[in-house]
Amino acid sequence: MTPTSPAATRPADVDTAPSRTAAAPRRRRRYGAPAVLLTPFFVLFTGATLIPIGYAVHLSLYAEHRSGLGFGGSETVFTGLGNYTRALGDAAFRGGFVNLAEYCLLYIPLMIGLALVLALLLDSALVRARRFFQLALFLPHAVPGTIAALIWVYLYTPGISPVIGALDSIGAQADLLGHPLAAVVNMAVWEWTGYNMVIFFAALQAVPREVLEAAVVDGAGPLRTALSIKVPLIRSSLAVVGLFTVIGSLQLFTEPMILHGTTPSVVSAWSPNMYAYTAAFERHDYGLAAASSVLLALAAAVLSFVVTRATRGRGEGRKGRTAHRTESAA
Repeated sequence: MTPTSPAATRPADVDTAPSRTAAAPRRRRRYGAPAVLLTPFFVLFTGATLIPIGYAVHLSLYAEHRSGLGFGGSETVFTGLGNYTRALGDAAFRGGFVNLAEYCLLYIPLMIGLALVLALLLDSALVRARRFFQLALFLPHAVPGTIAALIWVYLYTPGISPVIGALDSIGAQADLLGHPLAAVVNMAVWEWTGYNMVIFFAALQAVPREVLEAAVVDGAGPLRTALSIKVPLIRSSLAVVGLFTVIGSLQLFTEPMILHGTTPSVVSAWSPNMYAYTAAFERHDYGLAAASSVLLALAAAVLSFVVTRATRGRGEGRKGRTAHRTESAA
């Protein structure tokens, strides 16, 4: 057996060295471009999201104490979880979550169901002037939320509202301001139905036409086609809209805040966001406001996780049942 000399291996090392040198610039180019493109996003995300969240958590751990009768200076004291305990122990804060839960149970199914029905109607062959109806249904979302809330307050107020006047003239008494939950839900449904309808309609346009034609050939009517073909095929859009609607519902603030200035039935802590606003800008208790905001953010994160897992589990279950039927048929 002839031993291998170092000189015999030197040409191989010389041959591989240029390839390694050339691979380094390629790797830099491969990872450099994504890094440059993603840097502005991460800078904005850090400045607009991570830093404010961190500052809110920092504020929630401190409280300002005044000595004597309040004429002296204030002192910032570390309280740990004291502000969280105060928020959770406050009946007004818990009552805001009760109002929010009732709002979500009424608003989310009503709005998503109405948006889906309108999208299915626009996607059907029976509707004419689709462009006009899309624009007309989307226009309420184009109105700023504060202006929309002021318009609805005008329509809710007895004595000046033409709607209330027309109802009174036929003997139908309606005290919309006395029932703030229905009033707030109506305002939110009016504002967001058209927006989500556009999302559903865009998803329906992506449904393969040959699938719908095959359903018609098999004898499926418009209602059966909508429920058994179209709705299952846009399930991912339904899940996304449901997730964003849950997150947006937890941030409820504008509509009840506008109603708060017109009716005593909407108190200053009607929703958790209003509770945090009142604590910060009326009572100047920034620690309590930050703690309540952090608790609301945690609730939103938990609900988002639950909605995501629920929709994902349903999707995987349907895929499994479809695959089982296909294998059985084969």
